[in-house]
Amino acid sequence: MDRRFSLPTSSPRRATSKIKSMAQTAFRSGYVSIIGRPNVGKSTLLNLIVGAKIAIITDKPQTTRNRILGIKNLPQAQIIFLDTPGIHKPPKLMNKLMVKTAMQATSGMDVIIFLTQVQKKVHPQDIFILKSLGRAKCPVLLAINKCDLLPKHPEIEIDNFTERYQSLMDFHQTFHISALENRNVDALLESVVGLLPEGPMYYPQDTVTDLPEEFILAEIVREKLTMLTQQELPYSIGVVVESIEEQKKGDQTIVRIHATIYVERPSQKMIVIGRNGQMLKRIGTLARKDMEAMLGLQVFLKLFVKVREKWTENRTILKRMGL
Repeated sequence: MDRRFSLPTSSPRRATSKIKSMAQTAFRSGYVSIIGRPNVGKSTLLNLIVGAKIAIITDKPQTTRNRILGIKNLPQAQIIFLDTPGIHKPPKLMNKLMVKTAMQATSGMDVIIFLTQVQKKVHPQDIFILKSLGRAKCPVLLAINKCDLLPKHPEIEIDNFTERYQSLMDFHQTFHISALENRNVDALLESVVGLLPEGPMYYPQDTVTDLPEEFILAEIVREKLTMLTQQELPYSIGVVVESIEEQKKGDQTIVRIHATIYVERPSQKMIVIGRNGQMLKRIGTLARKDMEAMLGLQVFLKLFVKVREKWTENRTILKRMGL
């Protein structure tokens, strides 16, 4: 069952806009990369734009490990977004592959959105990223996210903060947005569409990502693991969907999903399983509910936990996770 993820009949809130360029007769299409350091809201922004949860979201940095492709379909445009892993100092092979994936997403783009968030001063990792983006051959938009937090932080002067970033790079345009509350995202989309070249529709109208269901289902499990386990554990957790089978039971279709959770040490396995298996049961219950909402079918989810020392350095396992 290697189907691609299409727009569900009941999708989450999305960015819907009266984009001026939709009135143009020429169809526009192209690739847009969302670049930024960890935990600035790249996945939240992508999910909002495409109107479906294709990238997992947690409050922990470095959650996104792979290149996530999301497709925004408009009457006169198709925007193909690439959400990338947060760019950071890579301590392990897995992290090096994550950063490599993110940096590769800057080449061959029609537009790049550099995403940062409101804060007191310019972040050192942002300076590193902007130096790399200085070689970009396409327009770069500055999007300052989490502006909904400004009322709680009167010490942040947004104009001065914006000017500091603008002094580091010649951005095509600047936007103050809130991906969480869908503020000013329509204006950002309008600018993106205006910068795209005339081109064909690359994907069918109802497609929101090129990722196979196996990947998204594994990510759902990893999201619940990241949310529920201890602070240091998520970076030692990986998930692989081993099998997906559809079974008919009368008029009902049941999807049976078997997935393996990889950890690096026996002590981590104990954390994932929990006392009397309660943690694993809770993870499975939450993941199953999201899977059923995604597939529109009843799901039977079986989770296994395996210890693989230094799996984050194991190229075979990393390849199975799409890295």
